[in-house]
Amino acid sequence: MLLSYQSMLTANEDQSYKMIQVGVILDMESSVGKVAYSCITMAIADFYTSNPHYKTRIVLSIRDTKGKPLRALSYARDFLENTKVQAIIGPESTAEARFLEVLEDETNKPILSFSTSLYSNQTPYILGIARDETIQFKGIAAMVESFKANNVIVICEDTTNGREMATCIVSAFQEKNIHVTYTRLFPTYASKEHVREELHKLQTMQATVFVIHTPPSLSSNLFSSAKEMGMMDEGYMWTVTSKTTNFLDSMDAEAIESMQGAVGFRSYFPSSTKLHGLVSKLRKEHYALNPFTDNKEIDPNAIWAYDAVYALVMAVEKVQTTKLASSSLATIGTSLLSQMLRVNFHGLGSEFKFMNGRTVSKAMEVVNVIGKGDRRVGYYWMDTNEFLNKIGKSNSSSNHGLESIIWPGGTTTIPNKRMLQTNGKKLRILFPNSSRFRNLAQLIVDPRTNQSVVSGFCGDVFNAAFSSLDYGVGVEVVPFYYKDGVTYNNVIETMYLKEYDAAIGDFTITSNRSLYVDFTLPFTNLRVGIVSRNTKNNIWIFLDPLSNNLWIATSCFFLFLGFVIWFIEHHTNEEFKGSTSQQIGTTLWFAFSTLVYAHQEKLQSNLSRFVVTIWVFVVLVLTSSYTATLSSLLTVQQIGIKEMSIRFQSISPVGVGLNKMNVAEAWSEKLYAPEDYAKALASGRVDAIASEILYIRSFLAMYSDRDFSLIATTPTTNGFGFAFQKGSSLAKEMTIQIEKMREDGTLKALENKWLNHQYGMISKDFSSPSPKILNLYGLQGLFLISGVSMASTLLVSIFHIVREKWYTLRGSSKIHALDSDADTLVI
Repeated sequence: MLLSYQSMLTANEDQSYKMIQVGVILDMESSVGKVAYSCITMAIADFYTSNPHYKTRIVLSIRDTKGKPLRALSYARDFLENTKVQAIIGPESTAEARFLEVLEDETNKPILSFSTSLYSNQTPYILGIARDETIQFKGIAAMVESFKANNVIVICEDTTNGREMATCIVSAFQEKNIHVTYTRLFPTYASKEHVREELHKLQTMQATVFVIHTPPSLSSNLFSSAKEMGMMDEGYMWTVTSKTTNFLDSMDAEAIESMQGAVGFRSYFPSSTKLHGLVSKLRKEHYALNPFTDNKEIDPNAIWAYDAVYALVMAVEKVQTTKLASSSLATIGTSLLSQMLRVNFHGLGSEFKFMNGRTVSKAMEVVNVIGKGDRRVGYYWMDTNEFLNKIGKSNSSSNHGLESIIWPGGTTTIPNKRMLQTNGKKLRILFPNSSRFRNLAQLIVDPRTNQSVVSGFCGDVFNAAFSSLDYGVGVEVVPFYYKDGVTYNNVIETMYLKEYDAAIGDFTITSNRSLYVDFTLPFTNLRVGIVSRNTKNNIWIFLDPLSNNLWIATSCFFLFLGFVIWFIEHHTNEEFKGSTSQQIGTTLWFAFSTLVYAHQEKLQSNLSRFVVTIWVFVVLVLTSSYTATLSSLLTVQQIGIKEMSIRFQSISPVGVGLNKMNVAEAWSEKLYAPEDYAKALASGRVDAIASEILYIRSFLAMYSDRDFSLIATTPTTNGFGFAFQKGSSLAKEMTIQIEKMREDGTLKALENKWLNHQYGMISKDFSSPSPKILNLYGLQGLFLISGVSMASTLLVSIFHIVREKWYTLRGSSKIHALDSDADTLVI
């Protein structure tokens, strides 16, 4: 303030100087505001000392916002309406800068803002003198990509700016095809309890990389809680943006201690004599007021303020030499903005120029928080989007251009997975103890540890996959007991409330359940099966291929055939003559011998031969169909499901009983255990059971294949999978292990261990035709042809007999007449 006052006195002594008023809006109660103001006054004094020939002098009008954004708006409006200021410096916060956007239609004076976020370009008079914080996001994404991390959690401040920056960070990762598991917004002044609660939720997601974009105060709270919860141990990768690391030197020792191993991006300022001189002045004038401070370096706001004042002074002088002589002071705002956009010089922060309303930057430092401070490990060069070990020199032999980084836990190995130990807690696994298929999933007690462990096929798959992850964390299995009205959907709801870390067992993956939890890929076949009982030994099974009406019709036609043949042949064929009993025996023998084509009687009439020829064709069809149907019946019991597509969605370990006598009601009976399956099929209460293929295989593995068989399958289910909390990286990691187990044969070996029973597969899908019992309706055409032929020949034969009788009787009457005439003549 003394330097500014001295500058004003000097200017008043020489009336040839033109006084240009500049408003300054800062929070003078904050350290940032105090340092920024000191740098502004130093810059004015230094510039005019070095350039005494300038015809203009800047006069400052100071306004203190006391940290309240509305005051910044009020002061800015007052500057524009009631004073003659030609430019405004400040405010320093993003929230305050955003309030000034409402002055879009009222201002024609440049406003030099310290805000690091990119706000609306619709207000061209607001110039950002601080570096755009979004430019580092691509560098962070590139670094995470180079370290081959695949799960990222983004943490930002719960403000308008924080939400916008979270979106920008996610977009940067999406460009690199890196999945952002979760984005969490923390209130600026969140309590310690709230931070711990939210971090615990993030901890259960098992992500490796955390990206922090919060102010220093909130970052200190986050890292302190993370350290207490064991989240700053080996296996974690914490990346901090310049929003925190730019002010790392102003943070206390406790905060620095909690951040050990974190990697941060920081604004880069090349070392120079002038920069060291400014730092020395600030230490003498500002930091000397607090001799106990640990600050060692100058914060970026001071450098940006210093360079911005230089740019403003040069622009003001340029306007003076080109237009001020012929224009009033009130009209130079637009010209001043134009000149500010043309300024280009080498300042303390390297090259200073505006592009799209912001100052540009070519590089950022990458630092590693170690010990009591930080260690530079390289640079991120934004023009080429690459990392450099030194400025102008790339070294890709270590960490893709960066020096060796010491990660949390003191390791130099890039974290690719982390321990699941959650502050001494075990991984809580929910296990539904309602399944009665013991070879699929069961809960047993380990006699050595007296702890509950899962067994069965599903349990062994989980144990093998989880052991391969080698997290070294204990597992606590919590049984979920079955009650009336409770289904597996209730287990999923419990998972959604984040009471447990995972749920394992015979869970069918469905689209509705996937809305609440993350499933692994299925480790079972994606099919539904139908099982039926095999045909039992039955002395009357030979009667089953033909329906009753067909048996009766066939028998009647045999008798009718015999009668027709006898009627045609017995007049002339000696083989069909004899006593009544002989004729009946011969007739029946001939009729039934056609069944096996064994008839030996010689037929003399062509009509008989015609009838027998047609009947032999009918017999051929009957015998071949009978043989095929009987063969099928001897293999497996047939099910009368006519043209019915079974829709099946397993919501619990349930089988659906199907009854061929009432096919309209497919869900006729629900069965919950292998014993229920066996009793229902054996008793004949149901003809078949439709269920998940793994339940069917489990059932068949427990019972003899002489009793039951799998007769059909259809791909109408998504199979079994393990459930994890939404956003948990364990789902993806377990999926990878399941895929490996399927490739190396481990999964098949476990199937053979628990489901090794060999069962017969008769039909592979529902579209395959099933054998049907023969009935009269299906063969009525044949019988119609045969019947018509028999009836026709019978009528023809009767006609011939009648005609012969008539001729015989007529001939007899003529003979009697001739005999009468002869007798008369003799007399």
